[in-house]
Amino acid sequence: MDDLKHQMKDHFIRYASYVILDRAIPSAVDGLKPVQRRILEILWRQNDDKLHKVANIVGQTMQLHPHGDAPIYEALITLANKGFCLDRQGNFGNIFTGDPSAAARYIETRLSPLARETLFNPDITEKVPSYDGRNFEPVTLPAKIPLLLLQGADGIAVGMATHILPHNFTELLEAEIACIEGRNFKIFPDFPTGGIMDKSLYDKGKGKVKLRAKIEIKDPKTLVIREICYGTTTESLIRSIDEAAKKGKIKIEAINDYTAQTVEIEVKLPRGQYAEELLDALYGFTECEVTLTSQIIVIKDGYPWETDVHEILAYNAEKVVEFLKRELVIEKDRLLEKIFYKTLERIFIENRLYKQIEKIKTLEAIHEALTESFKAYRRKLLRAPTGEDLERLLQIPIRRISQFDIDKNKDEISILEQGHKDVEKNLRNVKKYAIDHLKKLIEKYGAAYPRKTRVKAIEEIDRRAIETKDVKVGFDLSTGFVGTKVTGADQITCTNFDKLLLFFKDGTYKAINIPEKQYFENLVWVGVADKKTIMNVVYKNLEKNQPWAKRFIVDKFILDKIYRYVDEEDELQHISTDPEDAVELHFSGPPSQKAKKTTFALKEAPLKGAQTRGIRITKQRVKKVTKIK
Repeated sequence: MDDLKHQMKDHFIRYASYVILDRAIPSAVDGLKPVQRRILEILWRQNDDKLHKVANIVGQTMQLHPHGDAPIYEALITLANKGFCLDRQGNFGNIFTGDPSAAARYIETRLSPLARETLFNPDITEKVPSYDGRNFEPVTLPAKIPLLLLQGADGIAVGMATHILPHNFTELLEAEIACIEGRNFKIFPDFPTGGIMDKSLYDKGKGKVKLRAKIEIKDPKTLVIREICYGTTTESLIRSIDEAAKKGKIKIEAINDYTAQTVEIEVKLPRGQYAEELLDALYGFTECEVTLTSQIIVIKDGYPWETDVHEILAYNAEKVVEFLKRELVIEKDRLLEKIFYKTLERIFIENRLYKQIEKIKTLEAIHEALTESFKAYRRKLLRAPTGEDLERLLQIPIRRISQFDIDKNKDEISILEQGHKDVEKNLRNVKKYAIDHLKKLIEKYGAAYPRKTRVKAIEEIDRRAIETKDVKVGFDLSTGFVGTKVTGADQITCTNFDKLLLFFKDGTYKAINIPEKQYFENLVWVGVADKKTIMNVVYKNLEKNQPWAKRFIVDKFILDKIYRYVDEEDELQHISTDPEDAVELHFSGPPSQKAKKTTFALKEAPLKGAQTRGIRITKQRVKKVTKIK
């Protein structure tokens, strides 16, 4: 048993670690989950500037991802709809309406120019064997933009979850520049669906933001929703408006959804309702206003890291400088190698060193002869030539030797030397080089990613206050009509939040929303379901004609559900809410009976539940009950 417990504990820890590190939580370096990184790696390998079938990319990615094609396809669609890393062709779904994408065989994708320029460099990418050892995949991509904050991320792992909100491209790069320069900065989310945002409680990504849909007043009776809140769709928004209308929170006449490339939801209002008055109610009771909480947990150096936006940006800024420095060092070595070889080649051809090896028979002797010949020119070379260098010289064709242009060679070396000087200069001030690099990215791509979410302080809505309105409900017990459009002799004043309580002659009651005009059969009492009104009821048993009385409060109910307050074998004689109410009971005995009637004060009846039996007033048979005026 102890072995089993130990084994279960060990397996659970390994499973939890795997889900956290290799599936659900993105990396702090490139902002990607493993499946996203594998998709991008395959697209990089396949990159030829042409679009590729998504089905093909999904199949290729299965070489690196051990969890089947469905999660790869879903991750690719999500990544594409972020709008930064992938170019798309075909139906990738609609982030506004929530419509699904087409099948993988019908749609195409490729790396975007931004991704190709900022996410890849094989020379500085560390790779490890894939799950089956047949391929190699990157540990992280050398991202030179803060992709984590740019795209945002959601992930649920074992015991932890991350929810990172997306931000604006230009603002993020400007914040990274401020990090490198040691200046203070402020950064706030920016959502692809637009909307209006209150960022006062964002707290560097450890708090929350309040979002509102952008609503225009087309005319006094029409509202048009132009932008929706992040995380909602036009379908869910319309559903929330319908539900609010059914609950009586708002009143609408019709909703028309004209959304295509942009959001356009038209809300028509009924008579007596005006657009200006409905705005706060839409924000208060529908998905026109939502609150999004930010929680940033990422993988850093192989461990979960709970952090904030500023720390992420500072870390990414350090990585940008580090990656650019490594690229400069590699570029420097590459330029030096080119300068060395071109110089070596010129010496070899210009000084006709190839003539000295024409009669030598063995390759080893040729190498020895050339090595000896180059000693006289050692000062012109950056290093001593190796056997590989000499082998390259020996492979130069005769035609190229005969047409060799010394002046052109010198010009090429001059250009390379100038490039080397520039690289050396940048290495001496790599931070300035990184800043210039980020500024060029802003200049090149910034216009393509404008801010879509407007920042504005949003006042807290008192939902009860904006919705509560006094209404007058008329009713006529003789006709059975009840509602705000009933001009009966009786009226009650209540609020549009209130429910009506209806009692019927057959001993039943129910609670309803306030109607405009509705007919009810055998109606005997109408009032507000305030859960505190005491009902006084007198009824008699039809078999024995004995009178009973009870008092009760209707404090629990389900709308439109029929309840019984008097049994089916009983007959209602009197109902009221007057606390001092009293009734007169008329007996149905023989003419010789001395007591013809009696009175009863209803307050003497104990307060019980609506469905409980009352108290018997008298054992005498009664023929009628009348109210004492």
